[in-house]
Amino acid sequence: MISNTMNQSKSNYYIELENEFGAHNYHPIPVVIEKAEGIFMFDVEGKIYYDFLSAYSAVNQGHCHPRIVNAMINQAQKLTLTSRAFHNNLLGEYEKYITNLFGFDKVLPMNTGVEGGETAIKLARRWGYDVKGIPENKAEVIFVEGNFWGRTMAAISSSNDPSSFKGFGPYMPGFKLIEYNNLIVLEETFKNNSNICAFMFEPIQGEAGVVLPDEGYLKQVRALCSKYNVLMIADEVQTGLCRTGKMLACDHEEVKPDILILGKALSGGTMPVAAVLASNEIMLTIKPGEHGSTYGGNALACAVAMEALKVLIDENLAENSEKMGIVFRNRMNQLMQKTKLVSLVRGKGLLNAIVIKPFGNGKTSYDVCLLLKENGLLAKQTHGDIIRFAPPLTINKEQMDAACNIIEKVILSL
Repeated sequence: MISNTMNQSKSNYYIELENEFGAHNYHPIPVVIEKAEGIFMFDVEGKIYYDFLSAYSAVNQGHCHPRIVNAMINQAQKLTLTSRAFHNNLLGEYEKYITNLFGFDKVLPMNTGVEGGETAIKLARRWGYDVKGIPENKAEVIFVEGNFWGRTMAAISSSNDPSSFKGFGPYMPGFKLIEYNNLIVLEETFKNNSNICAFMFEPIQGEAGVVLPDEGYLKQVRALCSKYNVLMIADEVQTGLCRTGKMLACDHEEVKPDILILGKALSGGTMPVAAVLASNEIMLTIKPGEHGSTYGGNALACAVAMEALKVLIDENLAENSEKMGIVFRNRMNQLMQKTKLVSLVRGKGLLNAIVIKPFGNGKTSYDVCLLLKENGLLAKQTHGDIIRFAPPLTINKEQMDAACNIIEKVILSL
């Protein structure tokens, strides 16, 4: 049982509480955050850290951005939730704003990124039956190996990561995985199966370790989807909203998906907000009662999301992401010349990763993250040998240099 003794640190006390009363479904870095501001986080002992994870890119605008927090407070004092049984005075305003911003006819508001993915799949299947003419219950969705878009049954059914799907079957039918960044396989798959309704993928694979496709891949995906009458679904939950140096990662090749999924930074890290955007032809296949969410489109979320999007634009965060990403990768490439521990640097904008070779009797990138924490920088490993670095997009050159100094110091010490 837990004992809060005088010699027990605050951090250990809170970590023990989670261990005793919470599910053991995460393996976090052992730090307990009490507050955060901008690019910094503070633990319960008062130590300050550079945040180089941004809650998996949910706080692109920086922690507790005053404009977003004020929008949240002001709206929370008037109206938070009506459910969709009634109209509210902000939903239409938000729908108009976000559809105009991204150039789509319609938006379906949801709460989380994985809900957005589920919604996109339902829309694609219904479109496949009603518009493309696929026989009932025969629609298929194509995914790529290494994808990650959540932990629901549909999400794990589309995964080839054993830690995601093993032991949770049976799985969702109608899904097929192909190799990422392989246009030949993609076209063969489309050509040989007229029952494919959609191709769903991340323009840059985040959880897989910031894996970038070849230049021109997105344009060719767009062309193939159009050629074979398959919906292109872009999962931009992590890559969207200025993270990669453009408003959307798809913007790097000037392509527009048929269905766009947004989440995470859509609220600036204040609450769960997600959105699925599509054309009238796709969106209006869903009729009343066929899909929804009690909290989706709530007034509080609408106010927060509009302000979060305006902050991205007003503060030129896409441009800053592009500039600071170049600074970061230059520093990491210089570091790679100084040590054999770093074998690869990759990324776009402020979504970056380095690959760490195993060292010191089986130590991995997780051990590097522990040392980074001790030196005042928080990051998280993925897939054993990869560390993802994704600070809030508000970071400036001086702060980036200081953070890179920490990373360099830690890695060279090994």
